[in-house]
Amino acid sequence: MFVHEEKVRVRYAETDQMGYVYYGNYATYYEVARTEMLRKTGFSYKELEEMGVMMPVLEMNIKYHQPAKYDDLLTIRVIIKEKPSVRIKFDYEVYNEQGVLLNTGMTQLVFVDMKRNRPCRAPEVFMKKMEPYFD
Repeated sequence: MFVHEEKVRVRYAETDQMGYVYYGNYATYYEVARTEMLRKTGFSYKELEEMGVMMPVLEMNIKYHQPAKYDDLLTIRVIIKEKPSVRIKFDYEVYNEQGVLLNTGMTQLVFVDMKRNRPCRAPEVFMKKMEPYFD
């Protein structure tokens, strides 16, 4: 299992009229945390694209427990529970500074060969970076 935590400060532009984070912004928070998680493995999303592999989102689920508010410092925890293959599933937990669980979610992405526009296995170099987390 691989776990990464990323901090994000809620900006004013991300809130609605009630002062809560607009619901659609959680997808962006997930993406920021997911991208930085990949970078932590020593392999960036940019490098995947340079290898001819992209990772579009197939599915996303979100559950809102409590609202996040302007200027909150959020911790987005990204968890990969299963070894990736053609697909990779990310689970998310979003906490405020007091440690209150605000939001949970999941995205499932697929590795796609950009030349053929077809699903493919995760590149071997990526799988070697992930290997230590899934013994």
